[in-house]
Amino acid sequence: MKYLVRDKIFAIGDDYWIEDENGQHAFLVDGKALRLRDTLEIKDPTGRVLITLRAKMFSLRDTMTIERGDEPLATVRRKRLSLLRNHYRVELVEGTELDVSGRILDREFTIEYDGELLAHISRKWFRVRETYAVNVVREDADTALLLAVAVCVIRMAEKDD
Repeated sequence: MKYLVRDKIFAIGDDYWIEDENGQHAFLVDGKALRLRDTLEIKDPTGRVLITLRAKMFSLRDTMTIERGDEPLATVRRKRLSLLRNHYRVELVEGTELDVSGRILDREFTIEYDGELLAHISRKWFRVRETYAVNVVREDADTALLLAVAVCVIRMAEKDD
């Protein structure tokens, strides 16, 4: 299933819809302005909060947490930086890890678990510069989590740039 994101350069306070491949509103990314730390909520079309993203206040490396309800779900950190590709590690609370790698700022990257592709993020399907797609490959994948990971790493990469 492909989800369409119209990139708004993710300023704090920006709200934007993520649409499904049929053009229907699937998720709302709600940037929370006037908060001490960078916070985003991913909501369903009815306004119910599915995922909350928060920048960690005091950490040596840039870190964001992903929460479902009030429970931590995952921690996202930059893994390493090479000349050609950015790498991020998503550590889920249950102990598994997702690997995010590719050209994050170009919106050309993948999310994998143990070498298996879960989602492919790409701008190449669109001519409009501010638009990219998140193609969730596995039907049994947690779509809200994968979208949260994509939003999170893009936000972190833009802060580093």
